[in-house]
This record gives sequence, C-alpha cells and structure tokens, in this order.
Amino acid sequence: MDHFTTSDGARLAYRVQGEGPALLCLAGLTRSMSDFDYLAPHLRDVQMICLDSRGRGASQWTGAETYTVPQEARDALELLDHLGIGAAPILGTSRGGLIGLVIAATVPDRLTGLCLNDVGPVVERAGLERIFDYVGRHPRAKTLEEAAAAMPRAMEGFANVPTGRWRAEADKHYVENGDGLQITYDPALRAAFLAAYEAEAPDLWPCFDALAGKPVALIRGANSDLLSPETAAEMQRRRPDMIFAEVPDRAHIPFLDEPESLAAIRAFLERLP
Repeated sequence: MDHFTTSDGARLAYRVQGEGPALLCLAGLTRSMSDFDYLAPHLRDVQMICLDSRGRGASQWTGAETYTVPQEARDALELLDHLGIGAAPILGTSRGGLIGLVIAATVPDRLTGLCLNDVGPVVERAGLERIFDYVGRHPRAKTLEEAAAAMPRAMEGFANVPTGRWRAEADKHYVENGDGLQITYDPALRAAFLAAYEAEAPDLWPCFDALAGKPVALIRGANSDLLSPETAAEMQRRRPDMIFAEVPDRAHIPFLDEPESLAAIRAFLERLP
C-alpha cells in the first residue's frame, strides 16, 4: 500500500498490483480498495490501481463536506496524475461507478472505458433507504465472528455464497477493539450521505450518454435493490453494444469473482483501446 497527497492536502491510500494495462478500481460508498480482493487473482495481466476514497480505509478523514462524488472524482484523477497516467478505464463498484459517470461527462479524455458494478444513472430509493439504516453506524455485533454469522440473514438476496466469504467480508468492513466492532470509515460519512439523500436526485443520463464511443460494461446483481431491471434495460437500449451480465444469487453488490462477473470484465478489457 502507498499514499499520495491531493491538491487540498488529503493523504489518500492506494495499491497497485499486477502487470499490464492500467485499470482504475473505485470502491463503494462505505467500502475500500479491499472491494477488489476477490477479483485480483483473476486479473494478473492487468495493473489494478485500487483507491481508498477519502474518509475510508487507510485514507485520511477530511470531514463530511468533502465526501462528495465530484470531490472523489477529482481525487481519482489526481491519483492518475500522481502515477503519470493520462487516461485509464474505470471499474466502479456502486459509488465508484457514479464517480466514473461524472468523469465521463466532465473530463472524457481521461477515461477510456467504464465497467459499472451494480449501479447506473438511476439509483433506486429502496436501495438508498437500506443504506440509510446502517451508514455511519457501528454494528451491534461485538466480534467479527458474530458479524459474519449475522450477514447471511442481513444480506437479503444473496445465496450460494462461497464458504468463508462472510467472515472475509466482516474482516474487510469492521475492526475489533475492546468495546466491540468499529466501522472502517469516518462516521461523518453519514452526514454526507444524508445531505445527498435529502437533495433532489441529479439526472445522470447525460453522464451515461457521454460514454458514447467508449467501451461500457454493466454487471447487475439479479436481486439488486439499487439498480432496477428497468434502468438496466434502458442502459442497454441506449447502448446496444454494452456488455451486460446479470449475476444470480447476488443483490447489491456482486463480489466480482462470480463467473458472470469475470466474463463481463474480461470482455470489457478486450474492447479497450
């Protein structure tokens, strides 16, 4: 793991692994670069550049007012600058995909393609309400074992999950201390989420349309409450060439090592210039 400093002084963590063409990997709202741990063994011929957004993982906490998609898009571009990369494709999980859409619309010359993991231009209210229930709050479970044991019940829409996966998820998202478990991100992210939740939803279809001429892929959890079948269908209508995979037994979000996910990511990488 390495760090770099953004133009506003934030110290952010990132990791580069693998050999080959660059792929910028951006994680979900409350998540970290570990989102891509399950995928990494399958992409050894790609240079995966994984970022902890500010306030998450090993990156500096900078306050609720800085936890916005536009700011995080600037951070992602400054990471590319730091690494001397002019343009790169993005694999974006949930919020990471929204960051990719913003980059597509605002600085299209920095983006060579976008693979979206269970997110699109319309974010369903039901999915946001579920996130509202837990974002910024420490879990009730007191140990990692308790948290892992509770996940199969809490994570509705998931089935046939690999053995040991829920314990691995608990290890990624919580830290044990003497008082129980703590989340691995700034609790102030809740205030940032609530501000966006209460505001009028932006129209992101122009951002999606800005991807014209660039490779696009969409991975959807078949049971997702954040990305509806209707939105996925409209994305396919607007981009008939879009690579699309629906992952059975997954809600929000697929782990990315499912056969359907891997096939879509491989097809996406093959289309890149």
